Amino acid sequence: MTQHLPDSTIYESNSREETLQVAKKLAEKAFPGQVICLNGDLGVGKTVFAQGFGKALGIEEPMASPTFTILKEYHEGRLPLYHFDVYRISDVDEMEETGFFDFINGDGVTLIEWAELIEDIIPEDSVQVNIEKDPDRGFDYRRIIVRG
Repeated sequence: MTQHLPDSTIYESNSREETLQVAKKLAEKAFPGQVICLNGDLGVGKTVFAQGFGKALGIEEPMASPTFTILKEYHEGRLPLYHFDVYRISDVDEMEETGFFDFINGDGVTLIEWAELIEDIIPEDSVQVNIEKDPDRGFDYRRIIVRG
């Protein structure tokens, strides 16, 4: 089910495949310089979403969360994809060392897992994707709220 609100769209997913399809819809509209923030608790599917996004861009190599490396770059798709996982960032200043500001103003699209941890440096026009579980709706159920 998809629900449109004035400033957001809410998708309901009951499987990994449905989450991949939501990511694909966003990837089809992706453009250079776009920043997409993936927020949600541990294990809600941020990396699954990123994998669907990358596949829709044409990235064939396996995608894993760059938790320990912070950044993984992919250049084989329709647009370069810069996949950040900032879970281990303890200070916003650390982001400058990664080249973050060059990437978000670059020729590709930037996906940021755990973006709420660096919200002070996220561009205002970024797309916010919040993924939530609802145990009452089932183990695989996810509510995906897209703003921007």
